[in-house]
Amino acid sequence: MEEEASPPGLGCSKPHLEKLTLGITRILESSPGVTEVTIIEKPPAERHMISSWEQKNNCVMPEDVKNFYLMTNGFHMTWSVKLDEHIIPLGSMAINSISKLTQLTQSSMYSLPNAPTLADLEDDTHEASDDQPEKPHFDSRSVIFELDSCNGSGKVCLVYKSGKPALAEDTEIWFLDRALYWHFLTDTFTAYYRLLITHLGLPQWQYAFTSYGISPQAKPTGSEGRSKRGCF
Repeated sequence: MEEEASPPGLGCSKPHLEKLTLGITRILESSPGVTEVTIIEKPPAERHMISSWEQKNNCVMPEDVKNFYLMTNGFHMTWSVKLDEHIIPLGSMAINSISKLTQLTQSSMYSLPNAPTLADLEDDTHEASDDQPEKPHFDSRSVIFELDSCNGSGKVCLVYKSGKPALAEDTEIWFLDRALYWHFLTDTFTAYYRLLITHLGLPQWQYAFTSYGISPQAKPTGSEGRSKRGCF
């Protein structure tokens, strides 16, 4: 990931970082086995960048998303664990910058052999139930933007549920898994950001919000598991 220079007044600002990470850095740094807690600091987005994004996409950005970008134009925090003499990267928390907050289209989907088209998947979409909101549509009924590529394990998306012109109050946060099925995460970006931080960016944590859960490979086991569990 390209690292941007910190603007005056932001670099190494402890109160700023505490606010941005909700104090999770202190918890990680004091946890046994955790090492190399790193935040790639990014300058705040300028208001004209937000306006340009809104005009280009014909969407009104939700206020909590705007406030996030006015604090930092994207977010990337990582941490590792030390097992014996080895340093193993483990946690990764990321939010795309405004320039990478791009609309999800057929060309941006996973390139898998014989993968279904978005039109094929639309026929398979289940409607809303009592305990699950209506899933996003891959056609013009929804407008979908990628917030995080989840290191290839899926995509966290900002979804406008009513097409264009898209209104801020019509947004939700959804997880699109590798099989291209949708899973509801939160009503707001703020709620999602807190989920991201509280799950510490552990691999595939988003799958905890699916019906099939986190894969056995991603669950902590053995000595590595003890290091992971020690972070909570």
